[in-house]
Amino acid sequence: MASNTQNVVRYTAILAGVIYGFSHAGTLQAKHNEESAQHATARRAELIEEAKKAWVEKQAAAKSSSGLVTDPEDPAFDLEKVVASWESK
Repeated sequence: MASNTQNVVRYTAILAGVIYGFSHAGTLQAKHNEESAQHATARRAELIEEAKKAWVEKQAAAKSSSGLVTDPEDPAFDLEKVVASWESK
């Protein structure tokens, strides 16, 4: 049978382990929350940059009043018009 001293040491160690576990879990959660916030901020910055580039491209396309579509991915692309434009230049 265990003595009183052994029981006190045993339960003190268990209690210390539980307290350490809660403390460590809180630290890990705080670190995870900080990393998540940084990731979200970086993602928003990337989306803003993409939107700025798309806006600049849209403004550049609007400035070209010739109506010539030079993007081959565009459904309104006409190769004959592009070649004619190159020949006139």
